[in-house]
Amino acid sequence: MNPKQFLTIGGIVLLVLGVLGLVALNQPNSFFWLDTGENVAHIVLGVVALAAVFVPGLNAALMPFYKWIVVLVGVIAVFFGIYGFVVSSAPVPNTFGVANLENPADNILHLVVGAWALYASLGPQATKQAM
Repeated sequence: MNPKQFLTIGGIVLLVLGVLGLVALNQPNSFFWLDTGENVAHIVLGVVALAAVFVPGLNAALMPFYKWIVVLVGVIAVFFGIYGFVVSSAPVPNTFGVANLENPADNILHLVVGAWALYASLGPQATKQAM
């Protein structure tokens, strides 16, 4: 997997996850609950990732930076995965006043996405840009 493929597949996954979170996964006691702040962030990030790959002009301008964009996504996702476990024991497990990351499944998802992004951007296939 290379960074462009990560942005494409990851963008679709984030967009679907954000929409599902708004309409189907919105019960606070469900196994995989995502609050509105997270859902909006997932939708925005999904749209941005897909735009970076598919919008003419924008994709040409950003293609040289795909690797570093995906590295940044990986670092941020790993940060929120670890941070979610740290704040889960706080009286109000709130992340910068925007999202609650107290759900272990959500934290694990962030860690998996972070590892996936870092592998896609730094792994053996990272230098092969699919055109």
